[in-house]
Amino acid sequence: MRVRVDWRSSASLVGTVLRWLAVPLAVPLVIAIVDGEDVLAFAGAIAVTVVVGTLLERLRDDRDLGQREAFLVVAAVWFAVAGVGAIPFVLADPGSVTDSRALAHPVNALFESTSGITTTGATVLADFGAQSRAVLLWRQLLQWLGGLGILVVAIGLLSNLMVGGAQLMETETQTRNVHKLRPRIAETARLIWGLYVGLTLVAVVVLYGLYLVGAAPNMDLFNAVSHALTSVATAGFSPHPQSAGGFSPAAQWALMPFMTLGATNFILLYALTRGEWRRPAESDEFRFYVGFLAVASLIVVALLAGDPEFDGGLEPTVRHGLFNVISITTTTGYASVDYTFWTPAAKHLLFLCMFVGGMAGSTTCSIKTIRWLVILKSLRRTLFLAVHPQAVRPLRLGDGVVEEETIRDVFSYVLLAILIFFGLTVVVVVDSARVGGAIGEFEAMGAAASIFLNIGPAFGAAGPFDSYLVFPTSTRAVMVVMMWIGRIEIIPVLVLLTPAYWRS
Repeated sequence: MRVRVDWRSSASLVGTVLRWLAVPLAVPLVIAIVDGEDVLAFAGAIAVTVVVGTLLERLRDDRDLGQREAFLVVAAVWFAVAGVGAIPFVLADPGSVTDSRALAHPVNALFESTSGITTTGATVLADFGAQSRAVLLWRQLLQWLGGLGILVVAIGLLSNLMVGGAQLMETETQTRNVHKLRPRIAETARLIWGLYVGLTLVAVVVLYGLYLVGAAPNMDLFNAVSHALTSVATAGFSPHPQSAGGFSPAAQWALMPFMTLGATNFILLYALTRGEWRRPAESDEFRFYVGFLAVASLIVVALLAGDPEFDGGLEPTVRHGLFNVISITTTTGYASVDYTFWTPAAKHLLFLCMFVGGMAGSTTCSIKTIRWLVILKSLRRTLFLAVHPQAVRPLRLGDGVVEEETIRDVFSYVLLAILIFFGLTVVVVVDSARVGGAIGEFEAMGAAASIFLNIGPAFGAAGPFDSYLVFPTSTRAVMVVMMWIGRIEIIPVLVLLTPAYWRS
C-alpha cells in the first residue's frame, strides 16, 4: 500500500518555519556584533536555517494539510527548531565538543536548545559568566518562541493553510473550535500572537520600570527583556544563576501576575480585551485554575510559617510560598529561593503541583487544568451513578456537554503521562547507578516529572540553582526526547509510530 500522508507538504511547512527562524536569530546576532562576541556562531546558524529551510520548502505540492499532516508537522517542527537552535551553543561555547560537561558538547547543546524551545527551563549551564549576552538572550528567545507555539506564528504567516491551519492550531494549542474566534484561522493566529507580544511588552515596561525607580537595582533593560520573555512564556530560563532569587522582592512580586496570565487561556484573555469581564467567572476551568493556585499557596505558606528552620518574616514567607507555587504549577520553573531545603511536606506539595499545569490554550505545559477538571467531574458523576444507577447525567463544562469520547481521551492521556513519568524515573535511577551516581528516588522522580512535564528545576542535585550536568550524558540524551514528547503532548508521537497512520 502507498503512503497516505502528504509528507512533502509537511516537510515544506517545516522548512518555512526554519527559514523564518532567521528573524529571531538576527536579534542575538546584533547583540553579538555590538559586544564583539560569538558573531560567527549566530551568522552560521542563520546560514544553516535559511539554506535548509529553503530546500525543504521546495518539496511542497498543491494539496491542503489535513489531520495526518498536522500531526507530522507538530512533531517535526519542534525537533527541527531545537536542532537549529543548538548550533549557536556548539559554536559559541568556549569548551570542547568532546567535553561532556561543556555546552559545546552536542548532547548538551541539544539539551539546552530543546529545553528552551519546549519551555522546560532545565539547564546544563554551570558557569553563566562564561557565556556572552548573545548566547544568554538566545536561550530566552527560544523559550519565548516556544511559549505560545512556533506553529501559531507559521499559521499567521501562511494564510493559505485554510482547514489545515485549523487542524494545526487545535493540535498545537489543545483548544478546540479556534475558528470561532475569527472567521479565518490566520486572523486568529495573528490575534493571539498580538496578545502574546502585547503582554510581553507590558512585562518589559513593568520590570524595567522597577529598575528605573530603584525597586529592582539589577533589573536592567537586558534582564527586564529576558525575564519578560520567559515569564509570559511560562518557560523559566534566567540569565542569572540564581533565577528570580537573584533579584529584589519587588521584581519577584512583579513576575507573579505575568506567570499567571501566561498560563491562562489566551482566548479568554482576548475576551477580556473586548470588555467581557464576566467570562473568567463563567469559565469552570479558570475558576478551578485560580482556586488551585490559591489553595496550594495557602498550604505552602502555612507549612513555611510553621517551619522553625525557615527564618523569615511574614512578607518573605508569603512571597516565597506564593511565588514558587505559581512558578511550578504554571510550569514556569523560576525559583525565588532554593526550595530543596524546605520541609518534606512543602517539597512534596510542590512535586504534586508539577502535574497540574495551567489552562488549555495557554503557554503552559504539564497535564493542564482542563483535564483534571474533566477527571474530577467524571469521578463525581461515577459516585452519583453508583447511588442512582438509572439516572442519565451528562458531564458538563460551562454550558456545554463533554462528549464521552473526549472523557475517554482525557483518561487515556493522563494514564499515558503517568506511565511515561514512571518509566523515565526508572531510566534516571538505573542509568545513574550504572555510572556510579547517587541519585535518590525522590530526586529521580522530581527530575523525571520536571523534564517530561516541561517544568525545569526539580529537587536535590537538579534543584533550581543547580545544573542537569549531574546526570550522565546518556540520561540527558533520553531527557531531550522526553522534553520533546512532553511538549507536544504524547499523542502526535504515538500516532507517528503506528503503521496505520502512514498507510491505511
